[in-house]
Amino acid sequence: MKIVMYGDSITDAGRSWENDFDIAGYGNGYVSMVVKKLLLKEKNDYQIYNRGVCGNRIVDLYARVKADVWNLEPDVLSVLVGVNDVWHEILTRNGVDLERFERIYRMLLDDTKKRFPNVKIILMEPFVLKCSVVEESYEHFLALREYQKVIKEIANDYDCIFIPFQEMLENAAEKYGADEILSDGVHPTDRGANLIAEEWIKIFQAKIDK
Repeated sequence: MKIVMYGDSITDAGRSWENDFDIAGYGNGYVSMVVKKLLLKEKNDYQIYNRGVCGNRIVDLYARVKADVWNLEPDVLSVLVGVNDVWHEILTRNGVDLERFERIYRMLLDDTKKRFPNVKIILMEPFVLKCSVVEESYEHFLALREYQKVIKEIANDYDCIFIPFQEMLENAAEKYGADEILSDGVHPTDRGANLIAEEWIKIFQAKIDK
């Protein structure tokens, strides 16, 4: 089973681009934890590719989808994107507004499903917590809530699997502190990445790898 993890820096997590199947090629985030947990299974046929790139927005994912997804001919595509579409607007006014975000996300799925009608697609909910770097601009980051809703609607419309994370991470933040879950309000700590990986595997095993 060929699995492509597609997204921004949260997926990238400092991965090496030299060797896909070396442990360094998975980075030090949730993808690496997913790989380690899945490969512990006695019988597995997983080929897992990390195709996260730091700073990516939905427009960037669409631009590189042929090279980083279609050329790999995946059985499973897992997508995490959205926070940079908001964050880049706050920082440099180079974000992606909600209407354009939805249109391009749908184009990405339309084009992918046209080429690979049997591919299983997982859409992951982007997330943010009020702490550290994010705290000063947190009111602006609340725009992410609308992107979360759109992604859930898209998942429903395209018969994709949707994995919500915002509420789960907020609950963990109440228990451990927000900066123990997302170091800067966006990027997961080891604890946060482990929570994401465990939830991903739970859904993957229930919905796909039965």
